[in-house]
Order: sequence, then C-alpha cells, then structure tokens
Amino acid sequence: MATSMSSGSSGDNQPGTPTKLKGHQRLLKGLQRMSSSPSLVRTGRKRSSSLGSRRLGNPSMSCVSLSSPSYSQCFGNSSSPQIYKCLSTAPNNIPSDRQTVQDENNTPIRMVFSDTAVAAAANSWPQITVPLPADVRPTSRSGILPSSMEVDEDSCEMKDAVGETAPPQKSHFEFWADMPEEIKMAILQYLPAKDLFRCSRVSKSWNKMCFDGQLWARLDASTYYTDIPSEALVKVITAAGPFLRDLNLRGCTQLEDAWQSHGERIADVCRNLANICIRDSRIDRNTLHLLLRKNPKLVHIDLSGLAIVNNCSMRIISQSCPNLELLDISWCKGVDAKGLKRIVASCPHLRDLRVNELSGFDNHQLQQQLFEENSLERLILSHCSSLSDMSLKILMEGINPEIDLLTDRAVVPPRKLKHLDLSRCRSLTDVGIKSLAHNLPLLEGLQLSQCPNIGDEALLDVLRSTPRLTHLDLEELDKLTNTFLIELSKAPCAATLQHLNLSFCERIGDTGVLQLLKNCSSIRSLDLDNTRVSDLTLMELCSQARKRGFGNSFPKLGFRVAVFDCGNVTWAGVREVLSSNTYVPRQRAINPPTTAKSPTESSQSLSSTPSSYTTTTVSTTTFLPHTPYNIHPITITDDPSTFPPSATILYPKEIIDLKCFYGWQMMVNEHTKRVLRGNLAGAMRLERKWADYMMATEEAGADGAGGVDARRRRRRAREVERMYTEEDDGDESAYGPAGLAPLGGRRRRARSGGCVIM
Repeated sequence: MATSMSSGSSGDNQPGTPTKLKGHQRLLKGLQRMSSSPSLVRTGRKRSSSLGSRRLGNPSMSCVSLSSPSYSQCFGNSSSPQIYKCLSTAPNNIPSDRQTVQDENNTPIRMVFSDTAVAAAANSWPQITVPLPADVRPTSRSGILPSSMEVDEDSCEMKDAVGETAPPQKSHFEFWADMPEEIKMAILQYLPAKDLFRCSRVSKSWNKMCFDGQLWARLDASTYYTDIPSEALVKVITAAGPFLRDLNLRGCTQLEDAWQSHGERIADVCRNLANICIRDSRIDRNTLHLLLRKNPKLVHIDLSGLAIVNNCSMRIISQSCPNLELLDISWCKGVDAKGLKRIVASCPHLRDLRVNELSGFDNHQLQQQLFEENSLERLILSHCSSLSDMSLKILMEGINPEIDLLTDRAVVPPRKLKHLDLSRCRSLTDVGIKSLAHNLPLLEGLQLSQCPNIGDEALLDVLRSTPRLTHLDLEELDKLTNTFLIELSKAPCAATLQHLNLSFCERIGDTGVLQLLKNCSSIRSLDLDNTRVSDLTLMELCSQARKRGFGNSFPKLGFRVAVFDCGNVTWAGVREVLSSNTYVPRQRAINPPTTAKSPTESSQSLSSTPSSYTTTTVSTTTFLPHTPYNIHPITITDDPSTFPPSATILYPKEIIDLKCFYGWQMMVNEHTKRVLRGNLAGAMRLERKWADYMMATEEAGADGAGGVDARRRRRRAREVERMYTEEDDGDESAYGPAGLAPLGGRRRRARSGGCVIM
C-alpha cells in the first residue's frame, strides 16, 4: 500500500508530467505566448528569444507577447528542465543531475537560450501555428515600417537595409516668414503702387516692407493722384529717400499744404533724383529751389504750367544740373529768353527743349547760341508769336553764314533736329520755312499747323530734303493745293510717311489725295475733315486696305481716316468702307494630286459616302495671280453644322478705322467692334440693315406727288427702321467668315415680307 502510494506520488512528480498551474501563474504563462512571425515583420519587432511558452501540444493562435527579454529571469531559476526536456542536448538514457533537483513549489521556469539554439529548435519542431490573412493582421499604432527598414534597438534609429541612416523628417516650414528679405523685395517689386498701398494694411511687418525704399525707386502718382491723400504721398517720398530716382507728381494739388510743412524734409531725403515732373502741382518756390539745388544728377525736369518758375529758377538749374537733357518750361510766364540763355550755355547735353508760349524768342543771341551748340534733337516752339522768319533763319544757319555761289545755300553743318514743332507761330512765312530745306536731313516730325502764311512752294523744298519724315501736320494751311499732294507723293519721304493731317485745307480734293494714297504705302493716319474729298477717296482707301492681305488671325486697325464735315462724302461711301472691312476673298477649290485607282477602289470609295447628306465639291480649279493669301479647297455640304477640316477661315489683316458724320458714327463703331471680334457675319448683317434703313429714309424724304406714294414710302421706312432696331445676333452660326456661308452654312432666308405694292 505504502509502496503503491509512494509510486503514485512519485509518478505525479515525474519530469515529463505537466504540472497544473493555478491563479496568477497560469495568467502569466498565457501572456508569454509568442506572436507570429508575419506580425512581427510588419510591426518591425524581432522574434522573442523565449521559447518557454510554446506549446508542444494543440496549436493555438498566437498574440503579441507582452514580455521583454530583459525580464526573462523574473520567474525563477532558468536551469530547471521541467518544461523543455526535449531541448536537452544530453542522451535520453543518461540521467542528469539537474533532473533530480525539484523546485520547492514545482513552478515551471522560463528558460533563456541563445539565438542559435532557438533557430535549431524552431527548425526541428513541426509547424503548429497558423498565420493570419494579410488583410486582417494587427498592426502597430506607430505605423508599418517599410520592408527595407529595420529598427536598431541600441540606437533607436531606423536604418536602411544597406545600413544608411534615413533622413530625418522635415520640420514645418513657414513659407513667407522664413523667406529671405531680398526675395520678398523682389516679389513685391512686381506689384503696382496701388497694390502696395493695399498690402501695407495687412500687418505691421507688411507695412514696413511695402514702404521700403527699394520698392519706390520710381514713384508715378499721375495715374492715381486723385485717390491718394497727401499724408500717404509724403510718407512714401520720405521713406523712399535716397532710393527715389523718378518722381512724377503731376496734378498732385493735394500737396499744397504738405510742401510748406514737409518741403524741407522732403528735399533733404531726396538727393538722388534723376527725373522730376511736378507740372500742374501747387508747389511753393522755396521747396522747388531746394529740390533743384540738392539733386545735381537731374536729367529730366518738367515744370510746365507752374507760375512760380522764373528766371531765378533757370539760374539755379544752370548751376546745379549740368547733366540736364530734357527741360519743359511750357506756359511758364515768368521765363523769357534771358533765363533760357543760361540753360543753353551751362547744359551742353540738352537734347529736348520745350518752351511753348515763351516770350522774347526773337532774341538773336539766343538763336545764335542754339545754333552753335547744335545739340537739340527736339524743339517745341508752339504758340511762340514772337518767333519771326529772321529768328528761324538764324536758328538754322546762324548769323552771316557763308553762302555757296552755285547753289545759293548757306554752308553750315546740318542740324541734329528730329522733331520740330512750329505750330501756331503765325508770324512765319515761306521765307522762314525755306531755311529748313537742306538743313534737317534727320527730321522725322514736322508740325506747321495754323500757320496761314505758308504755301506749297516752301513746303516742297523742305519735303524734298527730308527723306526720313514720318509725321506731317499741316492743319489749317489755306494755301495748300492738290499740286502739293501730287509732289509729296513723288518726294523721298513718300515711302516713310505714316501720319498726315490736312484738316481744314479747303482746297484739297480727290485729285491730290488719290495720288497720295497710291504712292504712300506706309500711311496709317489721314485727317481729311473739312476738305473737298468725296466717296472716290474712300474707295481708294478700301483698295489699298485690301492689298495688305488676309490671314487666319482676327483683324487689326490699320488705317485711321477722318472725313467728318466733308460735304461730298455720302453714306454710300461709308458703306463701301464697311463692306471692305468685312471682305474676304472667295476660296477656290484645288484639285489635290491623285493617283490612279482601280475600279474596285473607286466603287468602295463611292459606297462609303454617308447617305444622310450628299457632299458636293467644286470641280473647277481657279488660280488668282499674285494673291497674298493661300487658297484652300472648300467643301460645301448640305449639313450646316459640318465644316470640312481643310477649310481655312480668312480675315482681313487690317481694317479702316473711320471717323465720319456723327449721325452715322455709332453704327460705324459697332460695325468695327464686330469685325475686330471676328464676327464678320454680324457685321455684314448690320451693314445691310443700315443700308436698307438709309435707302428707305431717302425714299421717305424724297419729293413726290404725295398721297398714296408718300404714305407707302413712309410705311416702308417704318418697317425698315423696325427691322434695324430689332436686330438680333442669335443665328450667326449660319454664316461663314464672310457672311456668305463659304464653309458649308447656307445663306439666311430673307426676313422681309412680300412686296407691299402687290
């Protein structure tokens, strides 16, 4: 009995018999289960080095182990072989001394093995775990690491598979705050002045940036001077300080009080000005003189319209601004020829002199001084009533020049003038104008308007010796005739002439203008109001406009013609101009080179034609000689929405901008707008309805027998007027580029009813 009991108790304590755990020991053992390999790979963890919780019996789903290798010794002695007997390297038939040692509580002890032993044991054991599917596997909260990354437990840094350290994550970048100040200034330089003023209200830092002097090297307040207060202008000027190079305060009358209170401070900070314009502003004389004295680098000075400017101001300019190139003292009544002489003597680089309405210009010493300097390229002497023939002759030839006996001309160096304005100098005659001949070879612009004593002979001598002339203003020259225009068309400047003003030249008619238009191919602006020109001139203009060709882009304004207040110009001539603006040549069909086809291929090509509509191609081939545009084949189909890909929409390259009778001008402007938009169909329809309206108006106003005929004409006029006012643009798609459906669209059906007479 005792033997059996002892044998039974000894059998319960056999090393191979599992011991039943209780309480927290069983819980701790369950928490030490190892997780499956796929889960560890995804979370970036290594496999646990403990195999103490792997069961050799029934398989079970593994979970993430909450244990750590650092706590492997917390559950007792690791030398107990109770659990992992199978891992012993000793032979099974040799009893070990460790097997005789029993724990006091007989508790399973977690054993720690090396990685080599663990790998060998894992390879020898059968697969008893089942991995989870990829879509339901648990992941770590910190995210999944890439397969090529591994975690270094010692340094806690992510390393690549090749051993390189991954770049650290970039910190948050403040785009505008971290940007260098130089780049900020470069960006803000693209903003106009109005936008800079608006941006200055964003914050204090933006206010400081927007009023930085680097952004205000050029201050032009002439376009927004009515919208900005004087305080803001003073702040900008003082903030810009030495950066300010170009100052334009034209029309800034709100600075009248600021000049008196802040004028000295503004003059102190602005010492690098190169251009200054204060015309029509109410600046005081002391501030003006301070600005002129403290800016020796001034090149352009515009003081026109200032009553405070006098000869003392000219003296300060001559002493302080030796590099002056442009001076505008027009309508400065306090300046005369005496003050201007100081400028001419002290400023050798003077190129542009504008002295409109200057008194005392008959001073021969001033003219001789200008002749000797010979540096002017632009001279504006408009409204100088004191300018005489002798003064102009001294300006061109000097005093007592040497005369060539063969040509009877003064032997003097040619003048450098390119633009000369002598308009409204009513004392000039043909004698003074003849002195311009052969002395101005570089002349490009000549203005002689409202000089009533100038005729054809003097002007022809000048035009024959100015081959570069592009602008010619001869308004209100009553002595000009058609002979002058005929000779002008033969002059060397005929090829370069672009702008010609013949307004109020009442002797000018079609005879001279037609020759001018035929020979002056570069002309772009022609003023013929209050002359004797007729519809023939407008027809010749249309012919010249068509010679400038056609293209695929929208039209542009080419000619600018003014024919208002011309009694011989009728609405028929105006309609001719409108028709020319919408004219495009009819495109002809071109037979493409074809190869010989077999009868089978021909029948197949015929059978492939759709039966819904037929396609008709023009079979005749017509070539227009010397055409400046490409001719493309046109295919006309019965389907108006179908346009062949080979068709090219053509537009006139340039159209005529017409200024005519004010009662027709609104219609002409609307017609021009449509043509510029490429809506030639709408423009043609407007032209047609306006022509119907004009014809009905003439019929209604014609002298007749009265009675039934008069009532009938008035009724037709009312119907045409109703059609003209109720015009709509909804069916423009039915027209091609010329309004005649050349691209497959049909002509629109007439909207008028039957004959009212029948």
